[in-house]
Amino acid sequence: MLNELSKGPLTERMPIFFFGHGSPMNAILENEYTRTLTALGAKIPRPQAILMISAHWETRGMTRVTAMQNPKTIHDFGCFPQALFEVQYPARGDPALAHRVQEVVKDPTVQADLKDWGLDHGTWSVLRHLYPHADIPVVQLSIDMSREPEYHFNIGRQLSSLRDAGVLILGSGNIVHNLRRIIWAPDATPYDWAVEFDAWMKEQLLKGDYQSILKDYHKTEAGRLSIPSMEHYLPLAFILGASVDGDDLRFEYEEIQMGSLSMRSLSLGRGL
Repeated sequence: MLNELSKGPLTERMPIFFFGHGSPMNAILENEYTRTLTALGAKIPRPQAILMISAHWETRGMTRVTAMQNPKTIHDFGCFPQALFEVQYPARGDPALAHRVQEVVKDPTVQADLKDWGLDHGTWSVLRHLYPHADIPVVQLSIDMSREPEYHFNIGRQLSSLRDAGVLILGSGNIVHNLRRIIWAPDATPYDWAVEFDAWMKEQLLKGDYQSILKDYHKTEAGRLSIPSMEHYLPLAFILGASVDGDDLRFEYEEIQMGSLSMRSLSLGRGL
């Protein structure tokens, strides 16, 4: 667990990641995407703890952090095979890290959650491939859906110091996420608008144009179709905010699944 010494530098600076997580079924499938996660788990410097921002913990008018010792595995979906509901991810929580998050984030005041939430599928569908033994403590941070991307970017800025204390900061969502247009077939051809917006995002990331990412996402029809609601887009804002000068951008995975889900996943850091 994160200990008191973690308030100062302990390790090399941890990289940060945004993962497209797509369908919950990726949690139990073996495919190119999940094999990529498994390989990354073997390559990332082993963290003391994980701080996850998942698209699936939405709050309004507040930001919360899980502070319980043993977070439950949440199955926040329906109409999937029973095998998916049987998945458990029994990682410990880390109350010390939750308290540290409350200390470093000065604005807004982060509220501790001792019982309501846990680890939702945006978290465990990724982590069970990265760290299948569930042997690293995990804390989740909620997304205040009443606020704009810049607000979440600024929280990420405040969280960035945790990278020097062995904390692996992860965002889990999707750059393109339109469930109403989804095609339930593994070989579905991506929609043109999904390809267009995913390519636009890649271009802005390569240019380091975070302001466009934070402000211009709905300026085109492709953007509006790709982001009909904000919850899967906002985890990226936290991750971009937690980046620092000298971070190298790497696209860890690029694919559009089921026509309308971009699995684009990226890292920012050094030496991966």
